[in-house]
Amino acid sequence: MAMTMAEPRYAAFLSYSHADAATARWLHRKLEGYRVPRRLIGTIGERGLVPARLIPIFRDREELPAAGDLSSTVRAALQASSCLIVLCSRDAAASQWVGREIETFRTLHPNRPILAVLLDGAPGDCFPSALHTSRDGAAVEPLAADLRRGGDGRSLGFLKLVAGVTGTGVDALVQRDAARKLRRVTAVTLVALVATLVMAVLTIIALDARREAERQGAEAERQRAEAEGLVEFMLTDLREKLSGEVRLKVLGEVNQRAFDHYAGQDLSALGTDELERRARLLHAMGEDDGKRGMADRALATFGEAYRTTEALLAAAPNDARRIFAHAQSEYWVGYNAFERRDFANARRAWERYDALAKRLVAIDPSRREWRKEAGFAQGNLCTIALQKPVSPGLAVSHCSVSLDHMKRATHASDAPEDLRSLANRHGWLADALQAAGRLESALAHREEQHAIAEHLLAKDPQNAKLRASRLWAIRGVATMELALGRTAAARRKLAFVEAELIKLVRFDPDNSEWKAELLKIRATLSQRNHLQSGAHHGFQRRNHPSPSGFLRAASAA
Repeated sequence: MAMTMAEPRYAAFLSYSHADAATARWLHRKLEGYRVPRRLIGTIGERGLVPARLIPIFRDREELPAAGDLSSTVRAALQASSCLIVLCSRDAAASQWVGREIETFRTLHPNRPILAVLLDGAPGDCFPSALHTSRDGAAVEPLAADLRRGGDGRSLGFLKLVAGVTGTGVDALVQRDAARKLRRVTAVTLVALVATLVMAVLTIIALDARREAERQGAEAERQRAEAEGLVEFMLTDLREKLSGEVRLKVLGEVNQRAFDHYAGQDLSALGTDELERRARLLHAMGEDDGKRGMADRALATFGEAYRTTEALLAAAPNDARRIFAHAQSEYWVGYNAFERRDFANARRAWERYDALAKRLVAIDPSRREWRKEAGFAQGNLCTIALQKPVSPGLAVSHCSVSLDHMKRATHASDAPEDLRSLANRHGWLADALQAAGRLESALAHREEQHAIAEHLLAKDPQNAKLRASRLWAIRGVATMELALGRTAAARRKLAFVEAELIKLVRFDPDNSEWKAELLKIRATLSQRNHLQSGAHHGFQRRNHPSPSGFLRAASAA
């Protein structure tokens, strides 16, 4: 049925400071993805009829000029919104645009609700001044959903916000959310422990799909959205858990189950988001094929992803998300060539990757994700410069720029993925400095890499991927000690690495990389005379070029 002129177009308008954009994106996705309990749909709440979904939510406010009034787009969105949601933080309190949006909404809709969401700090410091004053100038004490860890927390705070938007009681939403979380935790736990239960989860989805097929219109669209959500889950949360345990057989089954979602679909009918997600899945499948030593199959998979992202970028050459997506394809094509020791093609692919990363930084120099891409790209060029014939000066230059980008991108971050990337950059710069004959400086960077690896493993001691990263770091320190003639200390470290690698190979006997590294360590330790004299011929570093993979970049929106 057509919407009347008086009918609000948006369920809510999100008002926030640019500094809180990440939280705003999270809340926007969370609100639009939320499904109201069925028994509440169509009942009369404080805001009228309770809807099934809170869509659409207006968030995509472009950055406003330094002076002037709100843009006509923003004013029109405020006019067409049922309520106003204000993300309250110190930055929001200082933002003139947040204040103007509050004042404008209150003027346009004096009887519609303004819902505050407290993100950090004390309420007195975070509420914009416009929230404290009503339209007639009277003092107002705003009530807020408190997302702070010491307040309601994200889960309960979100449900209080939903209750405010829909005009329903929070108790019913909490009960429904608790039941949903219990189902999700149970499913994820079983999937992570037993690969066959992944099939059980998919069976549940298939049963849901069969029931949803009997519905019409909007219900069919909801079914597809849920399936895409499952693929996204497999590409991010589930894959991260399984990658941490390095179960390649399980990852292969998960990849195939996710890819089956696209089987039989007309690719030309898929939207941009679905095509990009499919390309990311192909990247993941190619990566896992490469780890199993199936380089030809990996190349074919990367090629299919490359053609997809290339076509998407050609259709919108200035879209940052599409630039990012194609950069990942350039990386993986180059990585496959690098693994084949085809360094010429690897360099060409990674030079194109570097050019795309520079475009991303030029679009938004303050965005951490784009800085990381620039760091990864420069690091890959450093890797190429370290191949024979080695170019030490060029390698040091690329690796220094790479480390600088990564330090800027990960400043004040304690996220494991950020710290892993930073440690990797230290390792590669150490290799470059060693090639240039600057051994003491190289050892200092190896020790930085080792310190970060130990810090990460202390936070997650059962993570096999982190255990392996620590071993590569210790081996790197030992390599430098050998070069400096400190053979006794180096031998102790290499013996420790050998013992730990044996445990990892027993844990995952299908991991060809670990097996190869164990053979190299044993070969090095067997050269007793060389170690005693300080030589270390035949011992190769194994610092893989850092992929800009989906595990840390699930979304580039």
